[in-house]
Amino acid sequence: MDTPLEIAFHNMDSSDGLEARIRERAAKLERFHNHITSCHVVVEVPNRSQGGPKGYHVRVECRVPGKELVVSQDPGNGDKHDPYLAVRDAFYAMERQLEHAAQKVQGEVKAHEGPPQGRVRQLFTEYGFIETLDGRDIWFHKASVAEDGFEKLEEDTPVELSIVDDGPNGMGPQATSVRPIGRMQLQGDVPSQA
Repeated sequence: MDTPLEIAFHNMDSSDGLEARIRERAAKLERFHNHITSCHVVVEVPNRSQGGPKGYHVRVECRVPGKELVVSQDPGNGDKHDPYLAVRDAFYAMERQLEHAAQKVQGEVKAHEGPPQGRVRQLFTEYGFIETLDGRDIWFHKASVAEDGFEKLEEDTPVELSIVDDGPNGMGPQATSVRPIGRMQLQGDVPSQA
């Protein structure tokens, strides 16, 4: 975890045993998401005006890049009279949320595998511009087109390319290789210009 775990007890005495169990469960959360930036756990006994048995309320908050995940386990009808069971259930629910968040991030990474793609936006005598699927405008020279295929290119042709961040001509990002692909190989669509 990038920052220390914070544990609080409200309307009850703190417990070394319960705190040790919380630390043990929190340490295992990184198995489900490896970029947890903070974790806060609150265990409390809600105030009740009647003298009946009181359950334990457990709240676990974890932050991961771009998201805050919260589990709030109320005593409710589940009769959480054992604080260890209430902590177990809250951490189990947090593990599922972290696992889901990590899978979502991995899915986004998988969608971007492979070389960048785009469509030829504009052609000139010796060079052209490609609009990538993520909306960038990339300059390319005719010598960078595979198999001397510059003359065969037309505007709107789908291509794969290799990009360097700053080409030697000072025109910003440049494609060092351009290869025409079939329309069925294009992974998405270039955003339309308004």
